[in-house]
Amino acid sequence: MKKTGDGPLHRLPRRPLRLSSLLAIILSLSACGTVAPRLPPPRQEAVSRSLRYHVTYVREPGHALEVEVGLDQPGEQEFLFTQPGGVKTVWAFRDPAAPPLALPVQGGSVRLPRGTHSLRYRYPLDEIIRERGPGFFTGMGRGDARYLAGKSWLLRPRVASPSRRVELWLEGANALLPWVPAPEGHYVLTAADLVDSGFHSFGGHRCQARLPGAVLDVAILAPMRHLGDAAVCDWLGRTAGQLLTVRRTFPYPRVAVHVVPVEGDRTPNLFGMLMWSTPPSISLLVGQEARPEALEADWAALHEMLHLLHPAFVPRTPWISEGLATYFTELARARSGRHPPERAWAELLRGFERGREQAAGRTLEEMIEEDAPPGIYWVGAYLALLLDVELRRATQHQRGLEDVLAFLAGRGATSTPAAYGAAVDAVAGRPFFEEWWARRLREPAFAGLEGLLEALGVTLTPGGIQLRPARDSLLRESLEARSASGPW
Repeated sequence: MKKTGDGPLHRLPRRPLRLSSLLAIILSLSACGTVAPRLPPPRQEAVSRSLRYHVTYVREPGHALEVEVGLDQPGEQEFLFTQPGGVKTVWAFRDPAAPPLALPVQGGSVRLPRGTHSLRYRYPLDEIIRERGPGFFTGMGRGDARYLAGKSWLLRPRVASPSRRVELWLEGANALLPWVPAPEGHYVLTAADLVDSGFHSFGGHRCQARLPGAVLDVAILAPMRHLGDAAVCDWLGRTAGQLLTVRRTFPYPRVAVHVVPVEGDRTPNLFGMLMWSTPPSISLLVGQEARPEALEADWAALHEMLHLLHPAFVPRTPWISEGLATYFTELARARSGRHPPERAWAELLRGFERGREQAAGRTLEEMIEEDAPPGIYWVGAYLALLLDVELRRATQHQRGLEDVLAFLAGRGATSTPAAYGAAVDAVAGRPFFEEWWARRLREPAFAGLEGLLEALGVTLTPGGIQLRPARDSLLRESLEARSASGPW
């Protein structure tokens, strides 16, 4: 799978966070002091055919990751932390009789002198959490469990062939990493895996949710008050199953999901993020006091999982990626029977109104340039609806936006805005995206909404949404129905 660099941060657009919850997830990226690692005699290994990581999860004097890297190539090299700031010093070992050399980490990078055969460093989890506060990237957790993004603690070559072989051994904790271990228990990777290394959990509880042809490997960092581990996995499995209303098969055979309960909070959908590791990994902040019925009404986990249906767009293009996930969140809930169609339309209209208030008459182009949530989510969702309607009109209700996703899925893990437009044209059977897009950019962000709703038979009344016969009501019903997407 082609790598895409840092994974996107997916901020969820609907309900405001409580101040206490928001403070609990601030992602501070400032520098932090570290202490030198313990330095037992280094492993005396010849330069091997693979870059070798030996990782130990330690608990005293505080939770930390102690890492030894056995090099596979001689000569001067440069390594770096993709997310810098957690490690200040890396220790280089050269001649066995020579003392270790302290190498400063500057701007996330460290230069290795000639003759270096191994490295040592320590990522002090508890120290960083105390100094910065808990963060999705830098670490969080309670008791014996900790969680963080791999790009914060994994030192990697600055330049390497994507196929460069990497082996990783881990001891001291039951860990959930994005990758499946080899039968011998260690991980056989490539240098590309170190670039997009996803989320990592150490300790906590494990469970699995199985779908046809796929499995969710789940780490639960702390017990939920009102649900057991099996109930958490059942909820995630039912949520993931809703993707099958948009695609005929689950997009990946395995996904790692990290559930991070927030103490004292009842809110089921505090925060979510997906990272494009291989396989992808998802993290969810969930109120530890959330009850089963609240989780069943949650939309955050579904929103994050729906990102699995589209490729990673390069450059980052939120109006496409966030718009697709936001739009299909409501369609998937209606198609699965989780919500009646009237509620799905009510949620979309409520979001469109929030986006229009933020737009304040500005053009679509201005909103895209601003790229500010929640407006960019709802601008993107409205554009997704418009494209879906255009595609169904062009194909007599036979194909829609989910077919664009299926088309792109057959062409790799990454894509571009231009390729997205080309996929729309391919599904429509005629070129129209470029002209349609140029016209839309000059219009107010939500231009034409009322006319579209009238054509679809979606009417907002004092008693709520009513769905009525109209010119395109059959098209609307095809939107609400389970996907008829075919292979490409």
